[in-house]
Amino acid sequence: MSARHDVVIVGGGLVGASLAIALDRLGRDVALIEATPLGDVPAVFDERNLSFAAATVNALTALGVMQRLRNPTGAIQRIHVSRAGDFGRVLLSAQDYGRSEFGQVVVARDFGMALEDALADCRHLTRYRPAKFLDLAAAGSGERVLRVGTVEGEVELTTPLLVGADGSNSMVRGALGIGAERHDYGQRLFVARVRTSRAPDGTAWERFGNDGPTALLPRGDRHHGLIHGVPEAQAEAVAALDEAAWLAHAQAAFGWRAGRFLASGPRSAYPIIKVLAERLIAPRAVLMGNAAQSIHPLGAQGFNLGLRDALTLAELIVEHDDPGSDALLADYLRRRQPDRERTLRFSDGLARLTSNDAPLLRPLRSAGLLAAGQLQSVQSMLVGGAMGFAGDVPALCREAAP
Repeated sequence: MSARHDVVIVGGGLVGASLAIALDRLGRDVALIEATPLGDVPAVFDERNLSFAAATVNALTALGVMQRLRNPTGAIQRIHVSRAGDFGRVLLSAQDYGRSEFGQVVVARDFGMALEDALADCRHLTRYRPAKFLDLAAAGSGERVLRVGTVEGEVELTTPLLVGADGSNSMVRGALGIGAERHDYGQRLFVARVRTSRAPDGTAWERFGNDGPTALLPRGDRHHGLIHGVPEAQAEAVAALDEAAWLAHAQAAFGWRAGRFLASGPRSAYPIIKVLAERLIAPRAVLMGNAAQSIHPLGAQGFNLGLRDALTLAELIVEHDDPGSDALLADYLRRRQPDRERTLRFSDGLARLTSNDAPLLRPLRSAGLLAAGQLQSVQSMLVGGAMGFAGDVPALCREAAP
């Protein structure tokens, strides 16, 4: 069995599904290779709290995805950043920049269901599910040929453009011969929904400590999304805590700005490992999402960056007759490299600085918080990055849909 498609996307997670929806709007014949069976959503769509930058909200609204969310989102109207033991803080208000919000908090499972509804309405999309990318065959006629395993048997797909969006352990990346740099931060990230004595008021809190970051995000269900990092050596002990002890542990790390922690939903835990592909493109192939870069969750930039990658590629496919040409891929690198490098520097630098408890760095950290809290130029730079509008961004990100 064989078939040909204009674009083949391997990976049906956040970025791969979003790209498929964007390309379907353009009338492109797209194939989406998904590991998850029909009727299920990928495991990545769990109880994690996703922080969508304003640019991301604009784009997903234009794609018709935000309107399909079943549950209310939480608006991020203020951002409060501090570090235990250091003086200084950063407090940013969207109102000061003429906006109602910096972005929105969406539960990953709800977002996955919205994406699934949008995918079901695509008219030019072929979904191979459950299916597994096996390997690349010899290319012919300037196209990529890949083998895909399905329940009906093996399928050979031909395409002028292969997109690897299959996660940090990307099989497509390996088949293309692209290496990856890995850095283990030595931390485990716990995620849960918590109820506090003060209902969310639109503030996203970031609190840094010697053991790791703790964040509270304003959800739309009158709960907070708690994100709490601990050293890997402490992870098993924290996972074993009962609800009361877990809440006391998180409260001690975060403080009392949002009131008393009263109740917690189930906890999920994830190791924090940075994975950066050594190259983003190969002949007639491109990597995006976690296959291109899995970054530290501080600043919540991972999906926002991946979506800008996907939408930029979709724009370029409109401008080029051949979706996998060398000229298109060169344009893609030119447009996306600055945003990627800026985001990686911000995420990695923030993670390293705020997790280092060296006493000699305390004045530097405090001075940095004071500068960010008082200098308009520094604040404007932070806001531009947080909202996703810095640099060359796709058109769908720039303005909210009517």
